[in-house]
Amino acid sequence: MKPNIFVRTSSSGAEGDGAEVQRLFPIHGFMNYDPFVLWDHFKVSAGCGFPDHPHRGFEGITYIFKGSMQHKDNLGNESTVLPGGLQRFTAGAGIVHSEMPSPGTTTQGIQLWVNLPQSLKKSTPDYQQVDSDSIPEHIVEGGVVRELIGFDSPLKLKTPVLYLDIQLKTGAHLTEPVTDGFRGLVYVVEGDVDVGGQSLAVGQALFFEGINQLEMNAKSNARMMLCCGLPHAEKIRQYGPYVD
Repeated sequence: MKPNIFVRTSSSGAEGDGAEVQRLFPIHGFMNYDPFVLWDHFKVSAGCGFPDHPHRGFEGITYIFKGSMQHKDNLGNESTVLPGGLQRFTAGAGIVHSEMPSPGTTTQGIQLWVNLPQSLKKSTPDYQQVDSDSIPEHIVEGGVVRELIGFDSPLKLKTPVLYLDIQLKTGAHLTEPVTDGFRGLVYVVEGDVDVGGQSLAVGQALFFEGINQLEMNAKSNARMMLCCGLPHAEKIRQYGPYVD
């Protein structure tokens, strides 16, 4: 496959009940990046959030940087995700849930939606939470890498995905291999970085496919999310909270 690398900048917007988001996709002209169908960097103040709403046809992952998020769903699950923790809901045939910050907190994090293949669109809904102390961490020269999905992470998806939280100090360098056939992105949460020869600032992402490794250099103390996965190569029909 011929390498394809490009940079996009997230767009500010509002979602749910007063939540602020920096959205990479879906937006007009760039709806998805198979197998990924939504990427929101969110900030939710106390009293705002995402009240009861439905989903179907995909898996959603919420990762918390700061604050905490209370999850409730019609499967009977009720839990609180704290900083460094994450949750996964498999919407499948349909789920109704809410995500609200704990009282008195402002919560920040990333919400990622991963499409389900057509063969699993009607699967039974499911929920999984993984607390911060259960997420594998590896010390690298000048930083730390957290394995949110893939490798030794206990969080499981229906689609092969690698999802890493990478924190590097100024001047640090990291080379990360990319599995053959995977495509994905590197999104900058904090700092200024050079990824694959491209300069990126906060809120920007480098999208890639057809490469076998990524070179990342921190020009200041930086935090990046690396997310890549195997495309389903199926038509994606996305309508608000539904991905059919």
